[in-house]
Amino acid sequence: MPSVESAMPTDPPATTRHRGVVLLFAATIFSSAFLLFQVQPLISRFILPWFGGSPAVWSTCMLFFQVVLFAGYLYAHLLSTRLSPRWQASLHAALLAGAVMSLPITPDASWKPAPGENPTLRIILLLGACVGLPYLLLSSTGPLLQRWFSQQAPGTSPYRLYALSNVGSLLALVTFPFVVEPVFSSPVQAETWSWGFRAFAILCIACAARQWTISPTRCAQVATRAHDRESAPTWGDRLMWFTLAAVASVMLLATTNQVCLDVATVPFLWILPLTIYLLSFILCFDGNRWYSRKTCVALLFVSLIAVINTLMGGVNVSIILQVLVYLTGLFFCCMVCHGELASQKPGVRHLTSFYLLISAGGAVGGVFVGLIAPYIFSGYWELHIGLLACLLVMPLIYYRDKASLLYRGGSRPLWTTIVVTIGLLSVGLARHAWGMLGDSIAVSRNFYGVLRVSDNADQTRRALFHGTILHGMQFLDEERRTVPTTYYGVRSGAGAVLQHHRVGEPRRIGIVGLGVGTLATYGQPGDLFRCYEINPEVVRLADEYFTFLSDTKAATEVILGDARLSLEHEPDQQYDVLVLDAFSGDAIPTHLLTREAADLYVRHLRDDGILCVHISNIHFDLRPVVHGVAEHLGMHVASVEGAGDKEQGTQRCYWMLLSRRPIDSSLIAATDGQHALDERPVLWTDYWSNLLSALR
Repeated sequence: MPSVESAMPTDPPATTRHRGVVLLFAATIFSSAFLLFQVQPLISRFILPWFGGSPAVWSTCMLFFQVVLFAGYLYAHLLSTRLSPRWQASLHAALLAGAVMSLPITPDASWKPAPGENPTLRIILLLGACVGLPYLLLSSTGPLLQRWFSQQAPGTSPYRLYALSNVGSLLALVTFPFVVEPVFSSPVQAETWSWGFRAFAILCIACAARQWTISPTRCAQVATRAHDRESAPTWGDRLMWFTLAAVASVMLLATTNQVCLDVATVPFLWILPLTIYLLSFILCFDGNRWYSRKTCVALLFVSLIAVINTLMGGVNVSIILQVLVYLTGLFFCCMVCHGELASQKPGVRHLTSFYLLISAGGAVGGVFVGLIAPYIFSGYWELHIGLLACLLVMPLIYYRDKASLLYRGGSRPLWTTIVVTIGLLSVGLARHAWGMLGDSIAVSRNFYGVLRVSDNADQTRRALFHGTILHGMQFLDEERRTVPTTYYGVRSGAGAVLQHHRVGEPRRIGIVGLGVGTLATYGQPGDLFRCYEINPEVVRLADEYFTFLSDTKAATEVILGDARLSLEHEPDQQYDVLVLDAFSGDAIPTHLLTREAADLYVRHLRDDGILCVHISNIHFDLRPVVHGVAEHLGMHVASVEGAGDKEQGTQRCYWMLLSRRPIDSSLIAATDGQHALDERPVLWTDYWSNLLSALR
């Protein structure tokens, strides 16, 4: 989260005697803000492949950053109010030295999770070990150094430092997806950031050294003058600061989750909402010219209506429009929350407590979205909660404003209208949230998402949904329950391969992505089907509500955990067929389509083995990426199609078949068609991928 600084009235320019102090503090605060926001996407992108590419990876990282930000502000508040200047300088310098000794921040491979392990706890422990102390000290820099600056340069406003910190933060966010990530690999990014922190530590220790020249008497005089000019904030003011910060934080993380679930877990889509969040801070704390309560509240109300309509439209709304609507709603929510915070900012004496309460609100919002919501909600309802909070915070603002007609409950007709309007919108949100579950017979939510099992109206078919995406279906009658359905029909790419490749011989079949186990219907006596599945709830639901795995004639094994990690630790499996079926959803696990992943797959294939990649996707065209993999591996490739048949329970699907040997024409003939590969091949790596370029 951004380190907000209070915009103080502009004082006369600093004297020549203070210019060195201004430059030193400016450089230190600018570098701290840049490093603070650069490390968030950097370390999150680094560990993303280790935890399955789930959007929850970023949410968990943001939870960690928000909580540590609060800890940094608490540290700055206690340090600057409880210790003498010399003790402040000594302790802070010692901690900076300790942080430098903990560098570099590059995570060790030993942090990769074990199958079935709690990813949330593992991510938090990893981040704490790798970036915990450096991030804590960076978080404390803004409020702490502003307090020091006000003591070392009395009469000079810290506003310029505030402006510089925001410029540094915004520059870090903008440069990462467009400069840093495309040019440098993740290990180089981590090493470069570590050297940047070392330079920052030197600057910060120089600032601390100047605190030795400050006498406690002088600090007391500055504090007394500030106390004489300022009125203390009330408990109502403090509660309002906390509430506004918490609402904005919930909306930030909930919107980021929604966007990543509908598109992909990529740094650009992490950074875009965070940039909007930071931009609202810059605009609101820059002065009164950007925030007009009447205008922003009205636009917030309109944008919330648009967000609610978009939510109800679901997959029928284009990805681009969804992202625009969600981000517009986030922007005006943040403008209102941060605009009100800026209008209520206290004087210098209460600056650190102001930051502390704002960071506490942000941390509570992060804990709610990252830790509490996944365990108490059956669906992704955080955005619904955030929208409701936005609706409630608007009348709360006017309720506390003495100049408003709504002050302390005044103008009952107007209050009645507001309550009725909010009530109707709340009912709409509640109906949509409940409708997300549908007529489900089982619902499960965990770190990897929301799973839902439901039967159709006449109870002849049972389906598994991950969010809104169909992940498998089975007929319930005895005669047809072994019929392969959805994307795996007999005329699909995988169906053709499993029916015709090395038939009559004992085969080893690897499948990345269990679904409901539909492909097991192609198993014959002597075959072994080994399924890799990262989500333990998928395994449970496939066993309890579907019978594909129990009905197959082949032997089956389910390996729990991320497929790449499992394959890395296994001896060569010599698969006759390896099926990659993890790309039909909205959130694409890009780490399964990189050069490094491809090298791993081919190591586990027999010389005549076939790699089958399922690329059916509403929003993304992955053919150039798979073509790039084939070109890198020197393999033959064919793009085939399977036609949908409602009666047979199949859907139109697209597969790509890769093999070291020319692909048998009989396999292609067994599908419903072949497509020419006219697109230029694109090769992704673990340290570079551009999913947005694959949007249809």
